[in-house]
Amino acid sequence: MKVPPHSDEAEQSVLGALLIDKDAVTEVAEFLKPPHFYQEKHGLIFECVSDLYNEREPVDVVTVAEKLRNKKALRKVGGVSYLTELVNHVPTSAHALNYARIVRNLGTKRELISQASRLVEDSFDEKVPLDALLDRAEKGIFALSQQYLSRNFIHIKDALAESFDRLDELHKQAGGIRGVPTGFNDLDNVLAGLQQSNLIILAARPGMGKTSLALNIARTAAVKYKIPVGFFSLEMSQEELVDRLLVVQADIDAWKLKTGKLNEQDFSKLSDAMGELAEAPLFVDDTPGMSIMEMRTKARRLQVENSVKLLVVDYLQLAHSRNLENRVQEISEVSMGLKNLARELKVPILALSQLSRAVEHRGSPKPQLADLRESGGIEQDADVVMFLFKEDENEMENFKLSIAKHRNGPLAQIDLRFRGDRIRFYGFINYDVLQKPLPETPQVSYKQNFIFHKEKNGYWVESRDFPGLIASGSNLKELRTALFDAMLTYFDVPRATAKRMQDPLILYLPDGRSVRPETPTIAA
Repeated sequence: MKVPPHSDEAEQSVLGALLIDKDAVTEVAEFLKPPHFYQEKHGLIFECVSDLYNEREPVDVVTVAEKLRNKKALRKVGGVSYLTELVNHVPTSAHALNYARIVRNLGTKRELISQASRLVEDSFDEKVPLDALLDRAEKGIFALSQQYLSRNFIHIKDALAESFDRLDELHKQAGGIRGVPTGFNDLDNVLAGLQQSNLIILAARPGMGKTSLALNIARTAAVKYKIPVGFFSLEMSQEELVDRLLVVQADIDAWKLKTGKLNEQDFSKLSDAMGELAEAPLFVDDTPGMSIMEMRTKARRLQVENSVKLLVVDYLQLAHSRNLENRVQEISEVSMGLKNLARELKVPILALSQLSRAVEHRGSPKPQLADLRESGGIEQDADVVMFLFKEDENEMENFKLSIAKHRNGPLAQIDLRFRGDRIRFYGFINYDVLQKPLPETPQVSYKQNFIFHKEKNGYWVESRDFPGLIASGSNLKELRTALFDAMLTYFDVPRATAKRMQDPLILYLPDGRSVRPETPTIAA
């Protein structure tokens, strides 16, 4: 029979260091516990050391011996002579933290072995249900991982160093997007992209297009920006997701794809789309009813193997946790688990969520934070909460995206347009750039729609979003006119129709994109 992993030397060394220097207890007390010691007598000694430390009493051979004597355990550990031997075992307490980590790690391994042994034994018992076995395994591993991954305080100087590097990089981008781009300029202007370590909730009633919007964001990140994305699809199958991605990427009619009524041009687009998607770092897992523990394990592996930078969960209420007393507690634990995962991996997690039916019985169709289904914990854990809704139920195309919670920034309401035949959301192109003075500095981004270049012979402008949309002019007035004409040509918009651009109405372009003259309204 194999001897469980342990180190008598490490146990003796850490105890000797604690008996020499009380301050060493401060370094190890948070994570080192009596069960981590393999030798029972060492666990008893450490328990007494911890008791004295918590009671703010001196920690040395004399006080620990007295504590053991009161517990009638002094003889059991070897008496005062053994405590003295521990002190003589180490010349200094300088390495107490290293010794303690060795003891903690070996103790954790023994606990894993113990749990595995119990699971093996229970697995042979036909009376124990499989669900109970899996739940028991998940609870045990989850508890151990939480203990092992706990973090200590860090000095503000170290945190400032990390912050400076982050802000310096942001400064170099000259106002660019700091997080993962969503593909919607108005949204990125408010959020500065999806930020690392953030839990972003996208909530809506069933059938409002949550999955479509999430897929649009995931596709933009993976295909356009080559950002590795992991997509946990707890509702739709892999085949359904792939079909939707192909419709969006190929820009073909969804019903044609579903019924197989594709013409040669559609097949050509489909072939190109398959090649583009195949090259994208997009990873899909369609395991139904996944637990938060399984999700965490897969996400960790995905980050190690593919450096994932964005995770999407569709949707939160379909994930499971431990069998708690009620569904509200379970969903709260799932949302907390997702927030902890975002912090651990330092990636944004976009989690979709259902809304309760309360929103249907109010006069206003705009959801509120209280409408988040089955949990107030979702609102508490989320850094950003967004609601997707329609102001008019009979309106099939126009949607609102309300940012109802933004922990580190402003609130906003953003206009989106949905094309059902393309299963795709579109943002609005801000043409107010034509009515405002152009920047005088070289290569300045304006509203993340256009980049202006100032040269000796005049100006020229290029679009960030639409390759090939460029214009030039010797002066600002000439440039505005040239840009206006270039956009009409690019979008194939008749000049007579284009006059509507000056009105507060929305102009729908032939390819599904939309134009509006105003900027997004941002709440104070």
